[in-house]
Amino acid sequence: MGLVVKSAMMGAGLAAAVTAAYAADMPGNLPLPSVIRSNVPSSLSGWYLRGDFGYRWGTLRGADPQAGFPAPANGKLGTAYSGGLGIGVKTDWLRTDITVDGASKMKYESTTVTTNDTTAKVSAITAMFNGYFDLTTWYGITPYVGAGFGGARVQVTDYQSTVTPPFGGDTSRSQWNVAWAAMGGLAYQIAPNMQVDVGYRYLSLGNVTTGTGTSGALTLKNIANHEVRVGLRWNFDDLR
Repeated sequence: MGLVVKSAMMGAGLAAAVTAAYAADMPGNLPLPSVIRSNVPSSLSGWYLRGDFGYRWGTLRGADPQAGFPAPANGKLGTAYSGGLGIGVKTDWLRTDITVDGASKMKYESTTVTTNDTTAKVSAITAMFNGYFDLTTWYGITPYVGAGFGGARVQVTDYQSTVTPPFGGDTSRSQWNVAWAAMGGLAYQIAPNMQVDVGYRYLSLGNVTTGTGTSGALTLKNIANHEVRVGLRWNFDDLR
């Protein structure tokens, strides 16, 4: 027992001596320990603005006349130019943006009695919420796929037909429809904060009915656009 007590007393004394010697060697003002910060990247990598210019050609699935009038056949839509602006946010692999697009008028033609005797002009303004998956990047080129959902203000003007009796009155009309889109393309980085975007978009716009004149109205069904677009995306705020 005496040996144990002596050993404990010797150990305590040695610890006290070492502590005193260490304290004597330390400087008077000690810096506080630094906080180690993890280098975890933010999920947001930046806000961006975009501007797009496109060339589109239209399709539709027929036209329904008002009761009592013959249905036109061989209906087709022409081509138009489009342009739009948007704002969005991107991560390493996902982008979302809100875009507003407008386009010039596409000519509608169909045959009721003689070839292309029924005509009109169709245009649309769209407001869309879009999401894209940036797949990967090779040598500055990033392929992507995406989809969009929103609304379209579809307008039909200048409706004319040679049907007897002829259509008359105010035959212009516009309406809001649900719109959706599917897209894909390639983006190429031309500057640290700027990319050129070249892509394809399928845009579904729904139906539109002409104004009712003295001889009725005509409903153009399932209007859609195939569109080739070229644009710029400018990253204006790095959030990392």
